[in-house]
Amino acid sequence: MVAASHMNNHMKSCLHSTTNRNTMKTIYTCIFFLIAAAVSAQTPQSMSYQAVVRNAPNVLVQEGNVGVRISILQGTPIGTVVYQENHTVITNLNGLLTLEVGMGSILVGTFAGINWENGPYFIQSEIDPAGGSNYSITTTSQLLAVPYAFHAKTSSDAARIKTLLYTGF
Repeated sequence: MVAASHMNNHMKSCLHSTTNRNTMKTIYTCIFFLIAAAVSAQTPQSMSYQAVVRNAPNVLVQEGNVGVRISILQGTPIGTVVYQENHTVITNLNGLLTLEVGMGSILVGTFAGINWENGPYFIQSEIDPAGGSNYSITTTSQLLAVPYAFHAKTSSDAARIKTLLYTGF
C-alpha cells in the first residue's frame, strides 16, 4: 500500500511536471509570435509636420484655425505633385500647428503609393492663416533621410530578414 501510494504521488508529480512543460512551451510560443509580429509590423504611413504660423502683420496665429495644403513633389521644388492633401488644424498658444502628413483629406494620389526610391522628393506646405483655402504662405523644402525609411519596407534586405524570421532559411 505504501508502494502504491508512492507510485500514485510519483505519477501526479510527472503529470504536474508535464503540464508545467506544456504551459511553458505555450508561453514561449506566444512570446515568439509576439516578437515576430512586432518585428514585421508595417511602417506607419504618415510623418509628422510642424510649423509656426504668423499672419500678414507677422503676428502669431494663436489658438486659431488654419487651413493647410501639403504636397509631395517629385524631382525638383516645382516638380510633379505625386501626393496632395489638406488639413484644418488649430494652432497652440505659440502659433504652432502639428499634423500628420498622410492623414489629411486626400486631393491627389495616395501616401502609401509614393515610390520613395524614385526621389528626390520635396514637401510643399501652403497655409491660410484665416482657416480657409486662400493659401498665402508657401514654403518648399527637400525631404531628406527620414521619409526614405518608408522605402526600407520594400527593400530586398527587409524581405530576406522577414523570410529568415518565419522560415529559418
